Amino acid sequence: MTEIDEARAVTRKNGSRRGRALGAAPLPLLVPALVGLAFLLLPLIALLIRAPWRSLPDQLTSAEVWQALQLSLVSATAATAVSLVLGVPLAWLLARTDFPGRGFVRALVTLPLVLPPVVGGVALLLALGRNGVVGQWLDSWFGITLPFTTAGVVVAEAFVAMPFLVISVEGTLRAADPRYEEAATTLGASRFTAFRRVTLPLIAPGIAAGAVLAWARALGEFGATITFAGNFPGRTQTMPLAVYLALQNDPAAAIALSLVLLAVSIAVLAGLRDRWMTAS
Repeated sequence: MTEIDEARAVTRKNGSRRGRALGAAPLPLLVPALVGLAFLLLPLIALLIRAPWRSLPDQLTSAEVWQALQLSLVSATAATAVSLVLGVPLAWLLARTDFPGRGFVRALVTLPLVLPPVVGGVALLLALGRNGVVGQWLDSWFGITLPFTTAGVVVAEAFVAMPFLVISVEGTLRAADPRYEEAATTLGASRFTAFRRVTLPLIAPGIAAGAVLAWARALGEFGATITFAGNFPGRTQTMPLAVYLALQNDPAAAIALSLVLLAVSIAVLAGLRDRWMTAS
């Protein structure tokens, strides 16, 4: 038997073992697993079944829906840009430097992940509102008012989306070999030059994945946005807010917008499948 035949025999043997392992799944585990799968898929299937497919083009091209779509895309992209500008250096700081309280700072950075979005909106109001801790100075010194404006939408979305990018980039930085940066510095490059010319190309896939996650999270943000920026059509009404409002008056439009958000979520998962999923 040749080496190729032996390899094929081992592959078939391993495949049969996996098949027996799957076939031997105990009933007390199999039943709740199938129920959990149905629990997660049934709402999505119901959304597809009840979707107004014939009137979907008209729903998505109406003036109100188009305004919400356009504002959502613009604000999510702007929030992602803010997250990139601020989040990548923050991730580098957490991954490459040692300073007192680094673990505490990391916990604070990830806090918006578990913080209820409405609480985040209230916190933003207290910090950046017209009478907020910082907002009062922005208003009196520069005439800048963030709440209930399109800029406020971007701020609220960046607040909840940036941790996704920071976590992704920090993990990529920790996995990257720091010796490349050290070699660049020994050759005379500054720390910033080494970061720009060596580190950034190495961690580009992690930055891209984090940016996609941040964009998707910003696109679906609801609680912090409605609390900090309000729900004004054409100015602060994003797609999730439009879904909430349309559900009361025009369920067909709510379903149409929900399908758009569902399609975006599926596209995000498809784009990140090579990073999170491995072939069995």
